[in-house]
Amino acid sequence: MHKKEASVGYAKELPNKTLSVCPECLKIIPALIFEERGKVWIKKSCDKHGEFRDLYWGSAKMYRKANRFAYDGIGISNPNIDKKNPVCPKDCGLCSLHKSHTALANLVVTNRCDLNCWYCFFFAKRAGYVYEPSLEELRKGVKLLVNEKPVPGNAVQITGGEPSLRDDIIDIIRMVKEEGVDHVQYNTNGIRFAQDPDFVRKVREVGVNTVYLSFDGVTPKANPKNHYEVPYVLENAKKAGNMGIILVPTIIKSVNDHEVGDMLKFGFKNMDIVRGVNYQPVSLVGRMPRKEREKFRITIPDTIQKIEEQTNGQVTADDFYPVPSMGAITRFVEALTGKASYSLSTHFACGMATYIFEDDGKMIPAPKFVDIDGLFEYLNEKADELEKGKSRYIVGTKLLFNLKSFIDSSKAPKGFSLAKLLYNVLMKHDYRSLGVLQHRSLFVGMMHFMDLYNYDINRVKRCCIHYLMPEAIIPFCAFNVIPEWYRDKVQNKYGISFKKWESKPGKKLKDDMYKRNVKALASSELYRKTYEGFVK
Repeated sequence: MHKKEASVGYAKELPNKTLSVCPECLKIIPALIFEERGKVWIKKSCDKHGEFRDLYWGSAKMYRKANRFAYDGIGISNPNIDKKNPVCPKDCGLCSLHKSHTALANLVVTNRCDLNCWYCFFFAKRAGYVYEPSLEELRKGVKLLVNEKPVPGNAVQITGGEPSLRDDIIDIIRMVKEEGVDHVQYNTNGIRFAQDPDFVRKVREVGVNTVYLSFDGVTPKANPKNHYEVPYVLENAKKAGNMGIILVPTIIKSVNDHEVGDMLKFGFKNMDIVRGVNYQPVSLVGRMPRKEREKFRITIPDTIQKIEEQTNGQVTADDFYPVPSMGAITRFVEALTGKASYSLSTHFACGMATYIFEDDGKMIPAPKFVDIDGLFEYLNEKADELEKGKSRYIVGTKLLFNLKSFIDSSKAPKGFSLAKLLYNVLMKHDYRSLGVLQHRSLFVGMMHFMDLYNYDINRVKRCCIHYLMPEAIIPFCAFNVIPEWYRDKVQNKYGISFKKWESKPGKKLKDDMYKRNVKALASSELYRKTYEGFVK
């Protein structure tokens, strides 16, 4: 079970010493995280390639707020890497240094894609080979996940490339469910989802809970990827049985950051099918000169500030909390059950989030009517009592009575009791109540994956979003940011040449590429209604 206080590895105050890598030679080198002009920066020096400096967080004030919630998770008791003195991030797999269990596992089923986005992490043409593991090779990775201890992995995101290009994708989803995974997400650009409602129905029926849909803006210029297809994706998801959609914008300064407010408003408008908007400030992968980094770099606080400005203060910086703030809930559940519980013990700088409710057409973030800090402090106090042997029935009775005191009913949305739903989730583990909560609200998240310039090994050790390989489980920012060590090495091992892949009947890589009929897509009433108020 985890402790509520910050653990070794986190600095209470800036500056904060950490380790990073040289962007040129990948040597592990000391780094310093420090405050300057109200922002947080990281700098490091390689004896061969000189000094590197980059923006870490756009607000020192928000950094300090997030740091208050830092804690280390319970880690992995059965690491895959059996090494006496592992070095992070060189010995990933997971190793004994890792401080978080897997909260979400990415299962890459292909590196082929029907689009060609310039900021993509990877795709077949750039890699130089086709990576499409067999069903049994994929199963090996899933087995590693579900056998993770002390907390077995229970959430998988099917990803790529574009997963929908695989002919056996339904069989892959079915396999993941067969291995005991309850929550399956599907990461897609939505092209096939827009074109093939029968495919969407099958994906839903076989066990996908949530679609992670790329969504980089509300206009064609900001979102050339799938602007015209999004209305049809939403419609087909509704017809398939209200399969939840998470909109996932990659935010790039000077490219689409002027639309972050409208992205949120679009999700809010479509809350009947959209469950969340999860912003991802761009990870500037690859070698990039400082001038280009300054042009495109945007951090979590910068994105939140733009949301505040572009929603006229309906949603503010004060409404967001770091991912590990949920540790109070985990600790309470662990104390109640006596068992290690699912924990979001990621580094505090990795992500921020809030929940937004609707009332008479207005956006009401949860912190506007819930005393979040008071509630988390109270749950930690109740966890203390349970850990000291107090009766769960006495604690539960007090909880039922006191939860209401943290909610300002005069400001809360009408029509349901948040206190009752929270009680059922905490005490009864009634996840139907959690589902009701999610259907009544819009999750708004931030997840900023690192790159070679802002790399912080303290963050890697606490990563809870991992990639499943047949032999290992790799943290996201080791897998993608240093592909030479992990992604490319493993995928090249299981990949095949273009020539070999195309030797199969009817297989040509060029046939994957999507050809859009803008006139047909934009002329429908569905398109007009979906973007009404956003596109002229």
